[in-house]
Amino acid sequence: MTNLKRIVLATVMVVLGIGAANADFRFGIKAGMNVNKMHFSKDVQNALGQTLDPANSTGWTAGVTADFTVPIIGIGMDASVMYTRMNNAAQQEVNNRIIDYGKNFIQLPIHLKYKLSLPVVGRIIAPYLFTGPDFSFKLDKKILDAVKSKSCQVGWDLGLGVELLRHLQVGASYTWDINKIAKIMPNGNDLKPISIRNNYWTVTAAYMF
Repeated sequence: MTNLKRIVLATVMVVLGIGAANADFRFGIKAGMNVNKMHFSKDVQNALGQTLDPANSTGWTAGVTADFTVPIIGIGMDASVMYTRMNNAAQQEVNNRIIDYGKNFIQLPIHLKYKLSLPVVGRIIAPYLFTGPDFSFKLDKKILDAVKSKSCQVGWDLGLGVELLRHLQVGASYTWDINKIAKIMPNGNDLKPISIRNNYWTVTAAYMF
């Protein structure tokens, strides 16, 4: 059984190696929007002296991207370098006021991609699936004294898209926060910090040269 596994693994590596040598490498530009919402680990009333209700907020992203696809099997990868603006909003329970603030990032998503090869219309329209880690490096200084945010925020992307005429890629993905982007430090030494997660949707369009 061990020898069979080795043979299968070696065969897969040879196929991928041959495919990679003939892979279709491309570069392009990408832009889009994100919709995110903070999630608190518990009520923030004791931490900030007020109750906050997080709301959906819209931001934007733009940058460059590159991908390659192994012929026949349709497996490949893509990676992007994006300048991303994420906005956050929360509604105060006391006076019903909306608190808004935003953060800027250099975002590096790296995806494994599978492109479906459709007969006849494959060069006109090609659906694809993608998944992989997403690294966001914060550019802003401290915004709120009570909030300690991480300089590198890590998420996991899962999405789908479609490629049109072998140049235009339109995709949508959902990102799960992995490392808890920030903590709210309570007013009082006897209270534990409150963790914040930021899950978000992203819709992008890319033109590949």
